[in-house]
Amino acid sequence: MAKDFYATRSTAWWKVAIAMIGSCLSGVTFVSVPGMVGNIGFGYLQMCVGFFLGYLVIAFVLTPLYFRLNVVSVYQYLEQRFGTASHKTGAWFFFISKILGAAVRLFLMIATLQLLLAGPAGIPFWVTVLAVMLLEWLYTVRGGVKAVIGLDIVKTLSMLVAVILCLVLIAREVGRPDTSLMRVFYFDDVNHPQYFWKQLLGGLFTVVAMTGMDQDMMQRTLACKSVRDSQKNLIVSVLLQIVTITLFLFLGVYLYQFASLHGLPAKGDTLFPTVAWSGLLPASGLVATSFVVGLVMAGFPAGGSALTSLTTSFTIDILGGKDRHRSWIHTGMAVLMTVCILVFNALNSTSVIDAVYRLASYTYGPILGLFTFGLCCKAPVRDAWVPLVAVLSPLLCLVLDLNSVRWLGGYHFSYELLLINAAFTIMGLCCLIRKK
Repeated sequence: MAKDFYATRSTAWWKVAIAMIGSCLSGVTFVSVPGMVGNIGFGYLQMCVGFFLGYLVIAFVLTPLYFRLNVVSVYQYLEQRFGTASHKTGAWFFFISKILGAAVRLFLMIATLQLLLAGPAGIPFWVTVLAVMLLEWLYTVRGGVKAVIGLDIVKTLSMLVAVILCLVLIAREVGRPDTSLMRVFYFDDVNHPQYFWKQLLGGLFTVVAMTGMDQDMMQRTLACKSVRDSQKNLIVSVLLQIVTITLFLFLGVYLYQFASLHGLPAKGDTLFPTVAWSGLLPASGLVATSFVVGLVMAGFPAGGSALTSLTTSFTIDILGGKDRHRSWIHTGMAVLMTVCILVFNALNSTSVIDAVYRLASYTYGPILGLFTFGLCCKAPVRDAWVPLVAVLSPLLCLVLDLNSVRWLGGYHFSYELLLINAAFTIMGLCCLIRKK
């Protein structure tokens, strides 16, 4: 198999660390995190504590395992541990998760560009979608993983420049930040979605599933030269990610203050675009340009890396490494993602970062359960029945989520639903244990 669609373990760890900041922070982060401040303050930092703990698990448990097994796709571990059915189950759940998650992120970026630029110029939404996806296909089909990592580095630097520039200019206009919008911890109400332990556990297991068990994200880590380099990359990158998210949250405080000062009704996902494009700021042209550049650089590489990882996983995990079809598969992934974006637009979806994590709770739960059971229990299972368990677990979670208020005395599930999903999968696998 040609090596341009998977990691070759030759990249300096610090380059990968910088690239991973950009790969973890998409256009959804760029637009949604500042908008979240109006509802939950700095509560998102509670998840970031979980992110840090999750990265420790990835660095010291999963990464040595992947290097020792010398896998191209992380889901090859499932075949070595359980069998072919489990391998393909993990690959299909990753496929569904990644195609929908990437489409959500690209949709938000394209919808914002359509609102600010393409729409006023008379360009239809579908034309904007096709243009963006064609560019995504061109740069990934030529460069593979190396192009993804290189553009992620540019993306990271562009995002940081954009957010710092906007933060400085808006702060000068507004003055001191409003501390009432900066609440971090929520310990008072266990039924509240932002309750600290819900967010911490949700952050921990979400990052283990969405990074450590995600072919897209682990391609970067496996590009490092050694296990030790991969571990340094992971620890440094998560610390830098937390710093970057904190900058976005401070920006959100100033954006809300500026909007209130000038009577702008925007909030949530529309807050940052509205303020940046309002023309009310000093150097408004520079702010507007920085916003568009930052948004594009935040969203564009995320779509490209998703295309690359989907191509790798589908080729190796589902088709069994039939490399001669790789270029057609890559094109098919781009077409499928285009269709998903157009469907989101037809449904008038307003996806936000919360929707991405909620989706991950259902689709990554069986993957998390399979890996956890495989690592913690050495008993063999009836591999042929694993797909049934993996499908039933998220369905049970959906039933539980829809009825939690009535059944559990007003309790609302948040991202800890991912943990419940994984637990259902583990219980199902326990029922499939066979005697040696």
